Amino acid sequence: MTTARSRFIAAAFDHGQVPTIACFNKATTALGVDFDGLIAALQKFVDQYFVPVWGTPARLVKTTGFRKGAWALAFLDRADVANALGYHDLTPDGLPLSKVFVQTTLDVKQKVSVTACHELAEMLVDPAINLAAVGPGTVFYAYETADAVEEVEFIIDGIAMSDFVYPAWFEAFRKPGSAQFDYAKKVKRPFQILAGGYMSVFKNGKWTQVFGSRAKARRFRQEDRRGHRSTYRGRTHRMRRSRSGR
Repeated sequence: MTTARSRFIAAAFDHGQVPTIACFNKATTALGVDFDGLIAALQKFVDQYFVPVWGTPARLVKTTGFRKGAWALAFLDRADVANALGYHDLTPDGLPLSKVFVQTTLDVKQKVSVTACHELAEMLVDPAINLAAVGPGTVFYAYETADAVEEVEFIIDGIAMSDFVYPAWFEAFRKPGSAQFDYAKKVKRPFQILAGGYMSVFKNGKWTQVFGSRAKARRFRQEDRRGHRSTYRGRTHRMRRSRSGR
């Protein structure tokens, strides 16, 4: 007797489900990329690049706002207006929500498509923002798949996407050069942070950041990181109504 095998084995992060992710643009600033083309490229990123490595499939759909029962990827102007949507860090149904701050991204001369890919990759692997791995010195490293390599990009259908780390990056037993640690093959060993990257780590009883270079540390401190997933690390998810009651 034989048993049919699926094309991939979904990871345990979302219990084998395939979430629908509502993608909507509320930014007044031009994205610098066609929105339909971006969603198509992000779907190809998930299907052809990310799922074979992480086993976390998803179906991206273009919407005008939140969709019942769906996760969300929202494009907004700036972090300081994020709560105009009415919710702090979850959708109205209490599901994962990632925000892409368009003007904030452009202000630091980064690409909106790369930021969106970054947020999507991290939401798929750690949707509840509560996973971590023990790294060097028994320090806990947040299970974020793009932060350590966040200034490395590659192209899908003419649109820039974010590099991402592989599971081996979080496995301290791996020897340098013994496995593939990120898609672009820039990382050579577990827990290595590239010059343009950083990671959130838990040590001395609190979450903080470590950087791949002093230059990155300076750039990071000049950026407005409010509303990024990493700012919710260690917090309890909560929903907050807007003034309009939405």
